[in-house]
Amino acid sequence: MDLAYLRAHPQHLPTFLTHQRIRETPVHRGVSSASRLTLDDGTSLFAKSWPGGEAPEGLFAAEVAGSRWLREAGAVAVPEIFVALPDLIAMEWVEPGDAGRQAAEAFGRGLAALHRSGAEHFGAPWPGWIGPLPLDNTPSDGSWSTWFADRRLLPYLRISADRGALSGADVAVVEQVVKNIGRYGVEEPPARIHGDLWPGNLLWGADGRGWLVDPAAHGGHRETDLATLSLFGGVPHLDVILGAYRAEWPPAPGWESRVPLHQLHLLLVHTAAFGSGFRGAVRAAADAVLRS
Repeated sequence: MDLAYLRAHPQHLPTFLTHQRIRETPVHRGVSSASRLTLDDGTSLFAKSWPGGEAPEGLFAAEVAGSRWLREAGAVAVPEIFVALPDLIAMEWVEPGDAGRQAAEAFGRGLAALHRSGAEHFGAPWPGWIGPLPLDNTPSDGSWSTWFADRRLLPYLRISADRGALSGADVAVVEQVVKNIGRYGVEEPPARIHGDLWPGNLLWGADGRGWLVDPAAHGGHRETDLATLSLFGGVPHLDVILGAYRAEWPPAPGWESRVPLHQLHLLLVHTAAFGSGFRGAVRAAADAVLRS
């Protein structure tokens, strides 16, 4: 099987893998099972499947739709997807490289262009997923703050509370943020955002570019992508990325003070999906919002 054959017959990939007709090397990547595939013509692909077989309905379809929507903007490198099946996707392999200041600057400019390409609504036309959890992408023409509270904070707050990942006091603090969210955010039209842009979802390629992977893409607030880039230690050369971004399309004044608000969504996703190990980060972000 070469790339031309795969493009024409993507549905045959599972059979080739089952019969070990393609070289497959396991790699570590997120909540899915992942591997590097080497085709007969030497092409490498990155493949994802669900551990144990059948993936949650719509999980890979959401990644495919989001990746293609981001690629359409032509602003930032996003891997091309060659195989899109319910339980298996395969895409362009990104050869790892080192993060450099020039690549960071180019990525910052590209991210601004991606956001500026916009979205018709908050949300997206496809049902979303973020990590192992559903993401409510029901399109909305209302205010960003109401949409963010109802679709991005409250669902994961409830899950986190139900599984005991947050204390009653933690929940009360986040509920105060939700109740008064209009005080803390700045309204903007929907931007075309990655939606899960923590540092692990920005890959630095050997081609000198920053690549966006594993999107939870939708129409959202551009400050959300900027805020999550600094989570969990932050991406390399974050100052360069943000400087280049500001030169292209400056965020509204005081955006740095709103970083905890925008980070709160992804942190709640982590307590909802992975438990109380992220409780302290949720509480620190919520407290910071209330102090702002």
